[in-house]
Amino acid sequence: MSTDRDPPVAAKLLHLMFLSTYWGMQIWVTFVSGFVMDNHLNRHTNGFIQSRLFPFYLHVGSACAFFNLTIFAMYHPSNILDDREAFQIFIYFICVTVAAVNAQWFGQMTSEIMADMHLIEQACGLGQDIGHSSNREAYAKLRESDAKYRKLSGGLWRYQLLSSLCNLCCIICNGFSLYYLAENLTTL
Repeated sequence: MSTDRDPPVAAKLLHLMFLSTYWGMQIWVTFVSGFVMDNHLNRHTNGFIQSRLFPFYLHVGSACAFFNLTIFAMYHPSNILDDREAFQIFIYFICVTVAAVNAQWFGQMTSEIMADMHLIEQACGLGQDIGHSSNREAYAKLRESDAKYRKLSGGLWRYQLLSSLCNLCCIICNGFSLYYLAENLTTL
């Protein structure tokens, strides 16, 4: 596709829509809803909502990242890229890759492990406490006394950490993309 002309308004609109949708979801899920749910819902309700909400969030984000890369690449052929455009393609590619890995692997494993942990907690009469800081002693005792729960707890921590790092990477990538977009606006 020739780039001696600007992309059509429809392509610009779609690009902006996908980027802003993903950015808005990231900010809301990462910095608002997660903290609100952690502090106001019991452990199992919070886990149930996250197990339904996060896969949807991760897959929609992965799709938005893919469409952003596709639209940008269509109007910036590799043979005429300048350094800033090449960096932007690289940023989109990283975002797509990391978002897809998070959606297909880390997020999925986190939900599965959390569900298994909830079954053990329910059998022990745990999981109705609100917030992470309440009843820590009971969960520590359960980790000490139940090898399967201890293994699941370690796996959950590891997958949540990896998923959070992927999410942070995508937030940074989209921040760079928004900066690039703002830098190239000729008018509001």
